[in-house]
Amino acid sequence: MLPLTDLRVLDLTTVIFGPYTTQMLGDFGADVIKIEPPEGDLTRHLGPGRSPGMSSLYLGCNRNKRSVVLDLKREPAKRALWRLIESADAIVHNVRPQKMAALGFAPDPVMACNPKIVYGGLHGYWEDGPYGGRPAFDDVIQGESGVAGTFMARGGEPELMPTIVADKTAALLASTGLIAALLQRFRTDKGVYLETSMFEGMVAYTLLEHQHGTIFDPKVTDTGYPRALSPSRRPHTTSDGYICMLAYTDDQWQRFWSLVDKAELVTDPRFDSLSSRSNNIDALYSLAGEVLSTQSTQEWLDVLGDADIPAGPVNRLDDLRHDSHLKATGFFRSYEHPSEGRLEVLDTAFRLDRQALPVRQHHPRLGEHSRQVLAEAGFSDSEMDEILAR
Repeated sequence: MLPLTDLRVLDLTTVIFGPYTTQMLGDFGADVIKIEPPEGDLTRHLGPGRSPGMSSLYLGCNRNKRSVVLDLKREPAKRALWRLIESADAIVHNVRPQKMAALGFAPDPVMACNPKIVYGGLHGYWEDGPYGGRPAFDDVIQGESGVAGTFMARGGEPELMPTIVADKTAALLASTGLIAALLQRFRTDKGVYLETSMFEGMVAYTLLEHQHGTIFDPKVTDTGYPRALSPSRRPHTTSDGYICMLAYTDDQWQRFWSLVDKAELVTDPRFDSLSSRSNNIDALYSLAGEVLSTQSTQEWLDVLGDADIPAGPVNRLDDLRHDSHLKATGFFRSYEHPSEGRLEVLDTAFRLDRQALPVRQHHPRLGEHSRQVLAEAGFSDSEMDEILAR
């Protein structure tokens, strides 16, 4: 029994923001019905694959779901979706709100059809602002939300994070919000309209520490968290590679300076408190970097580990499969897919009663469960033929 067992979620999402959100709901036990157009989710065709429409990117965020094809430009398919809405616990989409309205599935009519439904609108921007309804993709949101600008604040050119951080972060926010909305629905027996915005979410994410002294009115400093923006805050070079080390507390720095025979720095007024270190962060990290360059990565990991000072290696992407902790916890799980063969499925961040969340439902082929789901909704064979006609 998982927390969301017996809850049905209609998933009208595509690309990453939406599918990653609903995959998390599926991981927690929800029956996620992925409603796809005849051409399928865009990500079905992005990345390598063993068969058409089953690419690596699609497989990464669409486990624990069933797939139904509905061409919502056709009236029989619309009628089928309305039937599914009647008994659903939630409906989630990341379509622009004006397009959902044009299809007839805006929040108000959907919640009038099912007053107990949770309606999740995953948008690029809050719909009532001047940006409402604009298309939004990860690269654009990284620029607009200040993520790319943090590189400028550090003294360089704007850069994009080499991961789709806006999509994935917004998905984490959306899944949290949807679970909260479902909890409210059960407490009040009334539906909830939850809007989750990539732009606003990522602005809050970026400014959490970088709002800095501007949180006060009037401001006491400019924006920008000095420690995070220090040019010397980076993986440190060792004699044979790199290491990430973050002594943080007074005790940790005192142990570090003693380990490296620089005990005089313990009482140095630049470094003798959290506040003074923050004000002299470039000098602090520069001195630490000079020391760390004198020994190998493993030598430092051993010494720093014994001293209980946070440190770790710099893993390349391929190194992660050989990480001793990930191997011991079984993070990379072998999974036999009925059509795609053996896959490597990543674990989640969660343990429930010390157990990993299971893969209950394989990543579905396009429309694999169309007839199964429609039959559960009470449609006859002839009705299903009409709904699924291309």
